[in-house]
Amino acid sequence: MDGVVADMRPPVLRNGRNVAPSVSIFDPMVARGDGCFEALRSYGGALFGLAEHLARLARSASALGIPLPPVPYIGEWARQVAAEQGNGVIRIFVSLGQEGTNVYVLSAPLPDIIPEYRLFPLAAPWHPAGEPWDLAGVKTLSYAPNVAATRTSQAAGYDDALLLSRDGTVLEGPTSAVLWVVRGVIETASLDLGILDSVTRRIALRHAGEAGLAIREGHYPLERILGADEIAILSSVKEVLPVVSVGEHRFEPGPVTALLARAYRTAVEDLIQA
Repeated sequence: MDGVVADMRPPVLRNGRNVAPSVSIFDPMVARGDGCFEALRSYGGALFGLAEHLARLARSASALGIPLPPVPYIGEWARQVAAEQGNGVIRIFVSLGQEGTNVYVLSAPLPDIIPEYRLFPLAAPWHPAGEPWDLAGVKTLSYAPNVAATRTSQAAGYDDALLLSRDGTVLEGPTSAVLWVVRGVIETASLDLGILDSVTRRIALRHAGEAGLAIREGHYPLERILGADEIAILSSVKEVLPVVSVGEHRFEPGPVTALLARAYRTAVEDLIQA
């Protein structure tokens, strides 16, 4: 039809129904940042780690007191959107409106992913960092401090932040987990610090255990990571990538990071071919 441009955007689903790609300004997720979310990659329409992401979404919603529809329904909605998107990022947003729970499922193109990262150590006073808190480790929509940390780091000439507690304990990145290697042993911040229970981190540590690598989780000062042999960041969007600097300290991509990246990619390929 002349003069008519077809809308080729993948669908936006709200509680399983196609809706316009918009959200009311009265929705608590907009007005208050009240809600939770998940983001996972679609590889040709196949969703990697869907079960783990849905389980974490359920934990987050429970911590916020938001009732969810049956989780298998949400999984089917995610698969439907992924089938339309193909390759990209599938996002699931949950909020509690006046008429009940809203679950939005939508997609976005895969962002540009750089091959290696430079991190800027930055204090994160908003982070629980081990202090008792009901929402510690919950993937809430209130990500403004994390986004601001990334912007501050980029303004300083880095790619992203390395978040630290008030006393200098290493935590995580704004949207990624961090691990490092000291004399052949993988180290990472422990979950009792209130860091996100990253799906990619969990899968990478499982692969490391299967490869016979020693793993230590704990509370580590910045000086510990600055003396590491190699460092990696991990997320569902980025997968596993090397860190080549933390502040002014330089690092070379190492064999453990490469091993974990290959193992993760192999798992992705197995999913695609299944």
